[in-house]
Amino acid sequence: MTKRTDLAGSFTVPGTSTTLNRMGYGAMQLAGPQVWGPPRDVDGAIAVLREAVGVGVNHIDTSDFYGPHVTNQIIKQALHPYPDDLVIVTKVGARRGEDKSWVHALSRQELADAVHDNLRNLGLDTLDVVNLRVGGVMGPSEGSIEEPLTVLAELKRQGLIRQLGLSNVSPEQLAEAQTIAEIVCVQNLYNLAHRNDDGFINDLAGQRIAYVPFFPLGGFSPLQSSALDAAAASLQATPMQVALAWLLQRSPNVLLIPGTSSVKHLRENLNAATLHLPSGMIADLDSIGGGPGQ
Repeated sequence: MTKRTDLAGSFTVPGTSTTLNRMGYGAMQLAGPQVWGPPRDVDGAIAVLREAVGVGVNHIDTSDFYGPHVTNQIIKQALHPYPDDLVIVTKVGARRGEDKSWVHALSRQELADAVHDNLRNLGLDTLDVVNLRVGGVMGPSEGSIEEPLTVLAELKRQGLIRQLGLSNVSPEQLAEAQTIAEIVCVQNLYNLAHRNDDGFINDLAGQRIAYVPFFPLGGFSPLQSSALDAAAASLQATPMQVALAWLLQRSPNVLLIPGTSSVKHLRENLNAATLHLPSGMIADLDSIGGGPGQ
């Protein structure tokens, strides 16, 4: 039996009995190159998912536009029927062009189709959490999100969705969204080097809304810093483990979803939950992004 591991404590979604271990798993890398088509090693992808759940991960982040369809189909193959405590968070609001581009898909029909695609490919009757993805490729853009969120709120009332979240949004868009539906999580770009959401994270913590940083390790441009390397050396850890540990110590409402297609790398990521960064080290790491994390 796989040994359960410390996953940095838990976060309970307000108004629900849903408790998530703070260290989760992001499934985007289970698809092929450029998040397109099947992976080279389907058995390896299945092994990663089973290892993650086996050690206690109960929060998997995915989308049916990863692949497209591929990632959700692998999740179903690996884990269905799902453990009772497993929460699968998906997102809608985009689709993949034939040229592998990422295209907005925010019309009523596109959103409804996306919800049903996720349900079918995951083998579910109800989606635990659906994030509405808006904004640009790497961050929010201005404008109302009332129209697409209203569609998802209707699907929630129909029983197809339990909870709603947002991705790539500003504080103003969150405030607008909260006049339409309860929002349980926000998923934005944030890491040691990209700190635009420092104030937003604090505000969300006060509302007990989960903040889930995407590209926690830099995404397509991995984090690189002498301060990060020095911290890693002193802790006998990898720089990426330190970057994840910094996020976990940033605020108790931060939930992590680092992705990988390797069981070895998965274990390294999850072991970041056991690192404690002393205050002086945190101050040095804060300088990477140009300001304090608290």
